[in-house]
Amino acid sequence: MESVGIIGLGLIGISLAKRLMTAGFHVVGYDVAGERNAALTGIGGAAAGGPGEIGERCRTILVSVLTTEQVEAVVEGDGGRAPLALRPEHTVIVVSTSDPGRIAALAARIAARGARLVEFPISGNSDQIALGNGIGLTGGDRDAVEAVAPVLDAIARRRHHLGPVGAAGRAKLAVNLIGGLNRAALAEGLAFAEAMGIELAPFLEVLKDSAVYSRAMDTRGMKMVTSDFTPHAKIAQSRKDFRLMQDAAARAGQSLPLATVYLDLIEGCIAHGESDLDNSAVISEIRRRRQAAER
Repeated sequence: MESVGIIGLGLIGISLAKRLMTAGFHVVGYDVAGERNAALTGIGGAAAGGPGEIGERCRTILVSVLTTEQVEAVVEGDGGRAPLALRPEHTVIVVSTSDPGRIAALAARIAARGARLVEFPISGNSDQIALGNGIGLTGGDRDAVEAVAPVLDAIARRRHHLGPVGAAGRAKLAVNLIGGLNRAALAEGLAFAEAMGIELAPFLEVLKDSAVYSRAMDTRGMKMVTSDFTPHAKIAQSRKDFRLMQDAAARAGQSLPLATVYLDLIEGCIAHGESDLDNSAVISEIRRRRQAAER
């Protein structure tokens, strides 16, 4: 079995590991949190002692961390951490939603070391990715993408090539903008119905059958109805993504008025200690604002 490395074993990283192992790959992973390494070994993967060991054992390395800074630190090292010992046979696949310009610059620096970088942000939460239902967005040289096609196809049944490195990241930010606003619209609609005395579970079925249907109703609707905020994609992750959108929009000269409202709701969730809850918890902030207005 070919070994594929994964650096970052959070919700997405573990889902990636499941997909790859189902397809017959051997997965070698590493995370700074020891319990996450144990989670990988618990599903049949192998835990490495650090990024350097993954570079020694795997030609293809997935990076699934939260921020752009963490992607750069993993690849190039920071402080006392050594950079990946990249060789010409290495391909780094960045699945993190990151700053597109900085990832493009990182790709150029990796190329100077003889290796290649492919962008592969995935549209979908951790459950969707684990089932193979995420949509992959690729950015990078087509030859580099095709060289790791078996890995990409194992992760996502469908993928779209957007152009050079940076293009997939820009597309992912626009996709996530629409996804976040769909969740916020659903949350506000449910909170509004609730305030009018409508029972939410049957009303959710009405919404799914109506002209305003969105996939958020399938993935987040019942979580909002039952206030089950077990994370599949966290509030803190949404804040990171929407801040990246604001930065990208400022550079493009585009205002994002609805994104500003959504980010304000997310900041309210974080102020109430909900950073690690599922992003469907945005309905909690909308409910709190109604309750505050009633007082």
